[in-house]
Amino acid sequence: MDKNKQANQQHQVVTRFAPSPTGYIHIGNVRSAIYPYLIAQQNQGRFILRIEDTDQARYVGGATNLIKDTLKWLGLQWDEGPDVGGNNGPYEQSQRKQIYHQWAQKLIDSGRAYADDTPSETIQAYREQANREKRPFLYREHRPAKTPEWHEGIPLRFKSDPKERTWHDEVMGDLRAGPEVQDDIILIKADGLPTYNFAHIVDDAEMSVTHICRGVEYLPSVGNYLAIYEALGLTMPKFVSLPHILGPTGGKKLGKRDGAKSVVEYREDGILPEAMLNYLACLGWNDGTEDEIYSKTDLIQKFSIDRIQDSGARYDENKLLWLNGQWIRKLVEEEGIENFYPRTKGFWPASSTPYDDEYKKQVLKIIYDRLKTLSDLKTMTVYFFEDPEIDLTMIFDNKFLKKLSEEELSELLQTSAQKLEQTPWDEQNLQVALNDLLTETGKKPAELFSLIRIALSFAPFSPALNLTMAVLGKNVVLARLHHAASAIEGQDNNF
Repeated sequence: MDKNKQANQQHQVVTRFAPSPTGYIHIGNVRSAIYPYLIAQQNQGRFILRIEDTDQARYVGGATNLIKDTLKWLGLQWDEGPDVGGNNGPYEQSQRKQIYHQWAQKLIDSGRAYADDTPSETIQAYREQANREKRPFLYREHRPAKTPEWHEGIPLRFKSDPKERTWHDEVMGDLRAGPEVQDDIILIKADGLPTYNFAHIVDDAEMSVTHICRGVEYLPSVGNYLAIYEALGLTMPKFVSLPHILGPTGGKKLGKRDGAKSVVEYREDGILPEAMLNYLACLGWNDGTEDEIYSKTDLIQKFSIDRIQDSGARYDENKLLWLNGQWIRKLVEEEGIENFYPRTKGFWPASSTPYDDEYKKQVLKIIYDRLKTLSDLKTMTVYFFEDPEIDLTMIFDNKFLKKLSEEELSELLQTSAQKLEQTPWDEQNLQVALNDLLTETGKKPAELFSLIRIALSFAPFSPALNLTMAVLGKNVVLARLHHAASAIEGQDNNF
């Protein structure tokens, strides 16, 4: 290999996302993928996807595909890993057993690991004794004098060397771990598979990972990790500890009880990947400006580790919804309705099925700027596809209309229908006709336009009136105006 090329590879930034396939992928997981992806991208490095599936008891079928699908949806393509390959595979830990055993043998040969066949009942008795004496349980205090030769079926423990250990975390600063928190942790379980504490160190070394991004919940274990790095003669990577995502009220880590949903649920609710990426990247990071809208390209250019905050970031779903609305408008205006429309598939009301794509595009064109999620299409556009149920309370309780009598309301609708029947059916001429009606009826826009809008949609919101009528079509508009007028005339005085 060329020496210059070899030197470049040795100094290349390598990051990884190493989730466990134990269920749905939540927003905390995803943020732990976004940051290492950005670090690798801005340094022309490599981003690795590694599946940590050694905990077979918690393994959930299909979870690995869900992880991969979520990353692809967000545009976080990995350079090495499942479906992509690479020089450091396999990328599923359950397939790397022999690699872990080879590294474990190094520790056995150097006297830094030992087989431990102590019965679980005895270990539990040690733990209960420590609890009674109100002191931390440390297994190294009960290290057996004689140990069997290690083979699969017997747990393998690390022989700790407790001492003061210090390190620098790229987010949390200079940290220390005293000897009191370092112990003889298990490296290989009885089933022959490694624990996380051992496997991730081996894998990161084998894959030349330079930056480890993970949650602050791992900080208490770093003292043990450093001891293993030292025993194996490994260079310590850079640690990038990510503070918790907090619940909406702050003070505690975000959980399901706080309304947190899986990324799949947000996707099914009509959140765009651009908005989710934008929101999660900024949940605990900012570039020091007042900017709030960041594309993936923006994030790659502007992201920096030193701007990650060292305290928890409060989750705010309203902010995510606001961002999503911003991204809908941004993408429609940049890409055009034609290119954005395919994203809306599956989000239209059931009654839209008989209508063709061109009609739906017309509806989308006039309503997109009011959408917060694509799911809003189901409720905000239904009157474009079926006649709405008449709810006259929307007219009689309207603050601009409740002072008008039923006769006046009906007459205004009939007059409007007669005027519109003679109007060429396009946005410009419809607006002219509406303006003429204001003059002819002597009513204010808030009165006349509110009445017509409600009669056409019986919805709390509709786009500009001339645009709505243009899309609905002449026959539908006239029929609904006459229908609403007849309904008003049929009401008794006590309605």
